[in-house]
Amino acid sequence: MEAFLAFIATVVATLFAQATLARATRNRSPQDGAWAFALATFALASAALFIGVTTGWDNGTFRAFYLLGAILSVPWLALGTIYLIHGNKIGRRVQWCLVAFSGMALGAMLTCAIAPGISGSAIPVGKEVLPVLPRVLAASGSGLGALVIIIGAAISAIRWMREPGPVARRRAIANMFIALGTLILSGGGLIQGIVGKDTAFVVSLALGISVIYAGFLVASGAGREPKQREALTGT
Repeated sequence: MEAFLAFIATVVATLFAQATLARATRNRSPQDGAWAFALATFALASAALFIGVTTGWDNGTFRAFYLLGAILSVPWLALGTIYLIHGNKIGRRVQWCLVAFSGMALGAMLTCAIAPGISGSAIPVGKEVLPVLPRVLAASGSGLGALVIIIGAAISAIRWMREPGPVARRRAIANMFIALGTLILSGGGLIQGIVGKDTAFVVSLALGISVIYAGFLVASGAGREPKQREALTGT
């Protein structure tokens, strides 16, 4: 069951990443570019998860899974929210900070020692096999990223109430979907980390990605007239 669900999560994330990248290329919207990168990390993390639960975990597979899924995915997701709400100027500054953070995380995961004995199909728990630095990076990156997404949803809702309109409504709904999807992903990680329920973790991964992508579709104003789309994306 875990292998099947991990495969579904990989396919879903890959298709969503491809569609979001195509939209980012077409619209030249920085939030779509950030979201496409975040979905790509989700897809690669899901692929590593599929490999781990089908052929057995090893150090390399777990390093990729933890780096892409636990450390990088949510911060890059939050970058899209920052671009959407605060515009390109602030978004670019945050992006350069995030690039530096991603480089540090990559170096930490490539060089850190992993406790021996990673094997089998059960998903390893980070606190049991990793040193402090990667776990701190995961907690700070994902925690701060999730906080940014939730605050972004609240700001969008407040703006919608103050200045009602179709663009503000779509932006508020989009950020609510993205925040909900992020909470679903975080909930699955918490369940897996505390009680080791691998099936629940994989279900939350596939479901969370789907809910997040629904938010992307709303944010991009799919099916709306070009002027509204331009107003939303800032292009």
